[in-house]
Amino acid sequence: MTVTAIVVDDESTLVDYLVIKLGELWPELVIVGTANNGRSAIALAEEFDPDIAFLDIHMPGLSGLQVAEALPANTKIVFVTAYDEFAVKAFQHAAVDYLLKPVTNARLGLTIERLKNSPSHQDRSVLMQFLQAARTDQKNYLQWIRAGYDDTTQLIAAEDVIYFKADHKYTEVITKESIYVVRRSIKELGEELDPAQFWQIHRGIIVRVDQVAAAKRDLRGRYTISLRDHQDTLRTSQSYGHLFRQM
Repeated sequence: MTVTAIVVDDESTLVDYLVIKLGELWPELVIVGTANNGRSAIALAEEFDPDIAFLDIHMPGLSGLQVAEALPANTKIVFVTAYDEFAVKAFQHAAVDYLLKPVTNARLGLTIERLKNSPSHQDRSVLMQFLQAARTDQKNYLQWIRAGYDDTTQLIAAEDVIYFKADHKYTEVITKESIYVVRRSIKELGEELDPAQFWQIHRGIIVRVDQVAAAKRDLRGRYTISLRDHQDTLRTSQSYGHLFRQM
């Protein structure tokens, strides 16, 4: 009997990596589609009714938790995450399994065995309770930044920000088109930004994660960051290097 799956992650390279690894370790599995966001994942599920969904928990827009709630009852769920605390919660609350990034062959092999041996129908009642609790407990992160530009105050969507840079008591907000000034410290902003979307990589720099194109490590454990939509390069401090060793 053919077993089908979808793979969902907002990073295309991670989708490709997982598809390749699944092909090596479970060649009988048929990947019927991949997606880089929650809405596309739900559309795939509606079209193909997959047996398994590998879901990244943290994605822009709909999260993996929200996608899981919308999936058909017969779809087994494997959460994929770089955040261990979420992975453990997902596993303990009726997800078939979880994969912690970076995904290793040994860990993926264990997940495959569990998927093969688990019941055909997953009990979603406990999972749904967890999803509801996660939604209730979810912090309302900063979505709009009020900034000064010349003599005008403008609202900048958090999703348009490439990175923040401390400038004494103020903070520069760098977007693809402009640089704005916020009359708040970078520490204050950091406490209100979604940590799944924004990483502090230096005492004075916070970058939007999906803007990181490449990270090159030097001998001291610091990384030079190339951005997708901006020519600037950013330098991490050594204490934040662990963020990129997990990628």
